[in-house]
Amino acid sequence: MNSLSLPRRLTAAATLFAALGLATATPLAPAQAASAQATSAQAPAQAASAKLPRGDAYMGIGVRAHGGGGAGGGVQPMVTQTEGVDVSSYQGTVDWATLWNSGVRWAYTKATEGTYYTNPDFAQQYNGPYNVGMIRAAYHFATPDTTSGGVQADYFVNHGGGWSADGRTLPGVLDIEWDPYGAACYGLSQSAMVSWISGFLNEYHARTGRWAVIYTATSWWVQCTGNYGGFAADDPLWIANYNGSPGTLPAGWGYYTMWQYTDSGPYVGDHDEFNGDITRVQALALG
Repeated sequence: MNSLSLPRRLTAAATLFAALGLATATPLAPAQAASAQATSAQAPAQAASAKLPRGDAYMGIGVRAHGGGGAGGGVQPMVTQTEGVDVSSYQGTVDWATLWNSGVRWAYTKATEGTYYTNPDFAQQYNGPYNVGMIRAAYHFATPDTTSGGVQADYFVNHGGGWSADGRTLPGVLDIEWDPYGAACYGLSQSAMVSWISGFLNEYHARTGRWAVIYTATSWWVQCTGNYGGFAADDPLWIANYNGSPGTLPAGWGYYTMWQYTDSGPYVGDHDEFNGDITRVQALALG
């Protein structure tokens, strides 16, 4: 993680942890405990006041705060893995040559969030990896409580999230995870969440001819979609788990395509593995 990204990421993480009530606690004396219990009803309002500003979300923002995405174990890498990274405005100007020299071969950049945010560093973060030889693409941070899935897919494609058959551009990613601004599932029922995701994926496919990659964590997927398995046939899975292995995958997927394995890797923080060698990354780019 570079010197610019570290304090900004830590500030955002601290704000999120405070909102979730996950700050480190000290033992309370009996009188203090009684007082805390009596005022516990105020906690939701206090948490709400600590929410991040809209636009500040990034891939994996809720993973660390929710146990790293799930238990370890489960599915293990079985083939050669290819190193990648994901970045957002928190990283600012990225030294792509250094990442390339360290072995990174693919990268995703946050392009959009909802229908109200575009990444001010997108040009450098999207063209930079391409210019040093990496395969690149963009991701969209979903906010299902603001506008429909189809509308957000259009916004994403219109602001850098498209695809081209140049062999150097991967399909776009739907980043669907914990709501950093409110309730984990954005106030949607499990069936409504599945419908929202379907709307996004179908519109993205209609606009680009490609099925988007789904980035998520198994624990969020189970909680907010009821562990729906209907997207696995078309949409590659990018799983988030910081506990040493990809862990148990959501229903329907027998394997993962990408794995975000840490938020504290060298240079940029978020590091990932592609489940295959560089020829498999190129195959996904070509479609």
